[in-house]
Amino acid sequence: MDNTSNLSLQELKVSLIQDLKNRVDDRILEESNFLLLEKLINNASDKTEAIAIAELGTTYKRTGFHFDKKLERLGTTIKYLKRNDELSFSSVNDSDLTHKLIIGDNYDALLNLSISHKGKVDVIYIDPPYGKDDMGDFADTNYNNAITRDNLLSMLYPRLILAKQLLTDDGVIICSIDDKNQAYIKCLFDDVFGEFCGNVISVETSVIAGTRRVPAMNGSIAKTAEYVLIYKKNGDTKVIKNLMYDYITGFDKHYSKFLDVKKNNIVQFVDYIKETSEILSEFKKFNFTVSLDNLGKIVEVSKKVKNWLYSDEIACHLFRPSEEITIDDSSNQYENYHMYKINGKWFINIDNHKFLNIFRYKERIGQCDDYYGSFGERQVRGNLWKGFSADGGNLNKEGGIDFKQGKKPLRLITQLINAVSDNVNAIILDFFAGSGTTGQAVLELNRKDGGKRTFIVCTNNEHTDLYHRGIAYDVTSKRLKRVMTGECYDGNHNFEWIKKNEPYGGNLEVLDISEVSNIEQREGLSPFDVIDEKLYGQDFTLSVEDKIRWVCENFAVTQKYLAEPKSEV
Repeated sequence: MDNTSNLSLQELKVSLIQDLKNRVDDRILEESNFLLLEKLINNASDKTEAIAIAELGTTYKRTGFHFDKKLERLGTTIKYLKRNDELSFSSVNDSDLTHKLIIGDNYDALLNLSISHKGKVDVIYIDPPYGKDDMGDFADTNYNNAITRDNLLSMLYPRLILAKQLLTDDGVIICSIDDKNQAYIKCLFDDVFGEFCGNVISVETSVIAGTRRVPAMNGSIAKTAEYVLIYKKNGDTKVIKNLMYDYITGFDKHYSKFLDVKKNNIVQFVDYIKETSEILSEFKKFNFTVSLDNLGKIVEVSKKVKNWLYSDEIACHLFRPSEEITIDDSSNQYENYHMYKINGKWFINIDNHKFLNIFRYKERIGQCDDYYGSFGERQVRGNLWKGFSADGGNLNKEGGIDFKQGKKPLRLITQLINAVSDNVNAIILDFFAGSGTTGQAVLELNRKDGGKRTFIVCTNNEHTDLYHRGIAYDVTSKRLKRVMTGECYDGNHNFEWIKKNEPYGGNLEVLDISEVSNIEQREGLSPFDVIDEKLYGQDFTLSVEDKIRWVCENFAVTQKYLAEPKSEV
């Protein structure tokens, strides 16, 4: 599939289809899969989409990565979205946003979303099941499976292809993954979104304490971090739109100079402290001599010193000197020993047109994104996201739902979404919703900045000993109901979260993945009768012919399902 740039779209389609036919002849691809892929390729709107569809029929990838792949077969039933009136709810405010919870296989959910949301999703966050070889017994109780790594990769691959088609051109996909599977999942993302286009973040999720301490003391490397993969659809590695900041303790003693506006002169900051009696008394109270090293210690224990240091009066005039330059600008009159911002940089005029380029302490301090929301010295966060182990103590209480080992911290997902998207009207998708943390994260972001983001979360409804009605009914929908309305479906509002928080509000449209036979013709039961186009943003009330055409063009692809790999004898 290389050297495609010189081919027309039609020529490329012919080439791709021939490649797939060769795979059928080589008994790599099944005939039924080929026929479906051929139809999809012929209907592709551009080269990128045609290539992406063709890759569904490949086994060996550009990276040389290989796994035993489940084949996709054509079924006899159409999968479609059907409103769940039992779980859906609306607020009394007509202007409230409407979010979506889709219950069923996320593969079918993605196929249906491709009908209504192709190219419209801004951010996708997923936290896929890591596999039984990682989760052990937990896989039996929570996912009720014995998922192998081959199955995990085989399950994820077609879903990532569909997810990519849902993203806007500037869209971003985020994936949480553990250390055992990170390398394998990254290879999969490289294949789908482009090698060398990904970013990997290490997230500190625990500390060496308790049961981790003993093996660590005996020489084992204790696991204290997990990983987050971030890929942009357009291949750009610059994915951060809103910078995140980490708190730095102490004081950066490079900021050693101070512009004394009263004396109209530059002085040593240590000398200025010595002449400030109320601050000097704080040093004496803690038995510290006045120095920049000791300032870094006392600022952590004295609220008076911290407030003084971070005040505009001090922070705007405290600086780190850089180089001297000459600015030849006769159109402006610059006063000596005054600060000026020129072309985005700060300068002090020290003699006529001679300027000292400086870094102000004011830009060194600000609100931080740590667990405590500290204000102080900070640095831009890189690929190491520290401090999320602190969220573990409250994790089980988040959202008023007990979902042990199945949650990611709300603060982590909130910060990830905020970091990669500056669109306050963004559509956020999570097709491994679990307890629904991503939904709550979107609501939390809207509360903080007044945005109008909407979420779509998808989950199956696996039944376990803990969740008799299924995870979607007993966990996901209940959490969203509680945090959005302040009470559960039974009217109970006795849960911890609501005692300290106001409900977010909004509407939740719950949709089930339903099925109808593709040959059903009885009135009121045919696909043209049971599929509600309004759930897909369409309205064919006045044209039956248009609805029939729309169903035929869009829902054939939803008949696919993943077949188990054939056993070799």
